[in-house]
Amino acid sequence: MSIPPSIIARYKKVASATVYSAVRRLGYEPCFMREVFSFTPGITLVGSAKTLRFVPPRQDIMEQTHIGENSPEYIAMGSCEPGDVLVIDGLGKKYAAVGGDVKLLQLKMQGAAGLVTDASIRDLNIVADYGLAVFAGGRTPMGGAGEIDPFEANVTIQCGGVAVRPGDLVMADDDGVVIVPECIIEEVIDWVEEHEEVEEWIKTLIEKENVAPGKYYPPTDETVRRYHENNEK
Repeated sequence: MSIPPSIIARYKKVASATVYSAVRRLGYEPCFMREVFSFTPGITLVGSAKTLRFVPPRQDIMEQTHIGENSPEYIAMGSCEPGDVLVIDGLGKKYAAVGGDVKLLQLKMQGAAGLVTDASIRDLNIVADYGLAVFAGGRTPMGGAGEIDPFEANVTIQCGGVAVRPGDLVMADDDGVVIVPECIIEEVIDWVEEHEEVEEWIKTLIEKENVAPGKYYPPTDETVRRYHENNEK
């Protein structure tokens, strides 16, 4: 089930920090990817997750896994619809690439919004020119052969220490990558929008009264009630 464009648009207007707070508040922790960073600064990436899992090389497994155009990596990329995000479990191999300009051309052709991996990307400048948002553990000249091999497409994976399922929402900006489980996508954005409005109101109060932020932040139920009363006037 795809995420409605109206929901995607709402997430693009908010910060990953507030989304993290909302997801954590609902008990879904960990949800923030460790050691995964933006390599396309200034771009907010929001989309439905498609997934790809790499495993360490092992001869018998590789003999049973399709290669060429039917390889799991191309199955995963080929499953991406416009606006989707490919999330790749690269075993955290910071020196090994999960793809470069030739392989990842398929994501551009599919109209994907970007990719996220806890491994590395190579040919990054060209990949960024494809219009893809890139969040990765690093960049490297080294390919992944002999270090990691593609194994499964569109299954539950981990990336950066976070469980990711196809259909989850990926929310990423310069602060990092947060995963919103599919079952709470709307509940999270409803809370985030209100919370960010409350925080802006609190900042106005702090400056107006020339007080320490601790007087109003973090917001209590009473502070939120005052915010709503103020808006009703």
